[in-house]
Amino acid sequence: MWLSRPVYELLPYLYIVMGVLFLGSASFVSHQWTNLLLLLGVILLILGAVLWLRRRDYRRGQSEYNSRSLDD
Repeated sequence: MWLSRPVYELLPYLYIVMGVLFLGSASFVSHQWTNLLLLLGVILLILGAVLWLRRRDYRRGQSEYNSRSLDD
């Protein structure tokens, strides 16, 4: 699946915002939907955080690798 760069860059933040919205809306809906919204909210928050951290680590590693190869 191909995504344009702006959409790709926004995905972790979109997941985090959606997770917060699901968690916040869990207190305003009927009891039967509360558990599902809480579960989806937590999953989206974790997914957004994992994506953000993996991209940060990859980019940091790439920049370190590129700076080392230039020094040689």
